[in-house]
Formats: sequence, C-alpha cells, structure tokens
Amino acid sequence: MAEQLVNEFTVNRPIDEAWTVITDVERIAPCLPGAQLQEIEGETYRGVVKIKLGPATMQFKGQATFIEQDDQAHRGVLKAEGRDTSGRGNAAAEITAQAESLSPTSTKVVVTTDLHITGKVAQFGRGVVGDVSKKLMAQFATNLNTMLDDQGTGDPAPAEEPVAAAAPSADGDEAPAASDAASSGGDAGSTAAESAPRVRKIDSPATEPVDLAGVGGPAVLKRLGPALAAILLLLFVLRRRR
Repeated sequence: MAEQLVNEFTVNRPIDEAWTVITDVERIAPCLPGAQLQEIEGETYRGVVKIKLGPATMQFKGQATFIEQDDQAHRGVLKAEGRDTSGRGNAAAEITAQAESLSPTSTKVVVTTDLHITGKVAQFGRGVVGDVSKKLMAQFATNLNTMLDDQGTGDPAPAEEPVAAAAPSADGDEAPAASDAASSGGDAGSTAAESAPRVRKIDSPATEPVDLAGVGGPAVLKRLGPALAAILLLLFVLRRRR
C-alpha cells in the first residue's frame, strides 16, 4: 500500500535556531512518544519504537539515512525503513522536511512522507493513518516546544583545542612534527581507519511505549497497531547528519 502523508508543526524559535534543533537527532528523539535512538553509524540513524495495544506491547526497529540536506534552504530529505520484529510487515518511506519562517520568533515545518507498507500491516483503509499521524505530530511539537522552553537552544559547541607549535631543534630549525615522522604505511592505515564509519551507541533511557488507545481510539486499534508504529518510526527521523 502506498500513501502520502503531509503534516506540519510550529517551533517557537527563529528559523535558523529551529532548524538546528529539529535536525539534532539526539536532542529531539525523546520528544516523540515511544521512540528511542539507539545508535549512529556515519549518516545512518537507528532506533526503536514501542507501542502498547491493550495488554500487549510491541517493538519495531528502523533506520534512516539523509540523502539530501540543505541548511541554507532549511530542507532535508531522508530515506527510512522499519520492520515489525514479529514479522507482520515492513514500511519504507522518503521523507521531506521543509522549514519556513512565520515570524522572527516562530517557524513552520512541513513534513511530506511518501509511505509504502507491505505485509499484514497494509490491510487497512487509506486516510486513517494520516489522521493518527497528525495527532502524533502535534504531540511531538508540544513536547519539542516544552523542551525548548525548559532548556533553551542548547550549549554552544566547544572550541577546538589549539594545535601545539613544533619545538625548535638545536640548530634553530623547527623540529618535524610527530605526525610528519610517521611512516607512509602508518599514515595509510590511520587514514583508512578514520574514513571507516564508526558505530556510536546512544546511552538513552528506555522509552515508555506509546499507548495507541489514547491516539487513535479503540475502534481502529486492531487494524492499525503495527502500521502506526511504522509511522512513528518514520516521523522519528527528522534529523540532521553530523
């Protein structure tokens, strides 16, 4: 099943500050109910979403990678995918986020999601997921603005440490730096190691599952439980690469 979702929310910050915040994965991940960022590898972000459906709790895994990010135009595009760990279906999406200044102190963000769902999670009518995703986005925006009111826009990045100057040699010439003295083989090995993406684990507390009964109502829960979790994963990845 394919469906396009269009949602928007407002951030109570000027556009440049808002864009910096909403594309900071680690900072805003706790604002989305049920979502938890677990690791970052290069440009790929991985996490889980937990949902509660009556007495049952389910978990869904997903990842997202930025394929385009224009900080000047305040536009980002990413590719995301998620799967139900019990094997009931998969979801994939291309998500576009566009920020627009509403005033000197507020910013509107429009999120367009081209969603594709396969498996049992696709067995429901169109439009219902869109209605629920709007409620989830509204809750995300409320949590985000509350966080900003409590914390501000965050601490400035630490200044880079100055590079120590080379010590002069006995004849008055500067002694070669240690890095210059390394062998070419060592340099090649170091460069290769630095260029390889590293997995960075995110030490964040376990998230509480989002209760779908309070979002979509009991009439649609049996049909939408797994699919809503997939949507949560896709909304979760409004981020910027590091």
